[in-house]
Amino acid sequence: MTMIKLRSALVLPLVAALAAACSKTPEPTATTAPEPQATSKPAAPAQPAPAPNAPAAGGQQAAGGELAWDAPASFESAPNPNAMRKATYKIKRAAGDNEDAELSVSQAGGSVDANITRWIGQFSEQRGDAKRSELKVNDVKVTVVEVKGTFASGMPGMGATTPKPNYAMLGAIAEPPSGELWFFKLTGPEKTVTAARADFDKLVNSLRVK
Repeated sequence: MTMIKLRSALVLPLVAALAAACSKTPEPTATTAPEPQATSKPAAPAQPAPAPNAPAAGGQQAAGGELAWDAPASFESAPNPNAMRKATYKIKRAAGDNEDAELSVSQAGGSVDANITRWIGQFSEQRGDAKRSELKVNDVKVTVVEVKGTFASGMPGMGATTPKPNYAMLGAIAEPPSGELWFFKLTGPEKTVTAARADFDKLVNSLRVK
């Protein structure tokens, strides 16, 4: 009986010590994983603003605004020398002439009569009277003028001009329903212009509103 009590007395303090030691061990603390950083999407590129007065996609040009024509194969397309030109064509010189002829297509202000007077005035000397005729082509009124003589090349009032004898001019002023004048002016050595008359007439007779 005495031995049992002694063992109990030794065991109980040991158990108590172990319990106390366990109670002092810190409990692990829970850790929270960091939340993923929110990723921002790249901003969409800014769309360019539409140009002012730009036509809507798929839109069509109003009738009467532009002219179309068929250039003969003998009229070789050339670069326009300035912004006023709508088109420029070179016509190969005829035998005996030392220069090619040129057909210019442009738009400008003024009346038909005023422009014809200006064209005739570019010939310092005329051989015979200037010829003038009118016709209607696909609802386009056309006035045709023909002049021969000594032509003053260059722009009048814009510096010196060079007189060129034995020259000729075929001019056509087109009036579409819109009222804007179009000018088709063929100038060059007389033989070359005369040889190109049939093709010039074909171009004039192909005029039409787009």
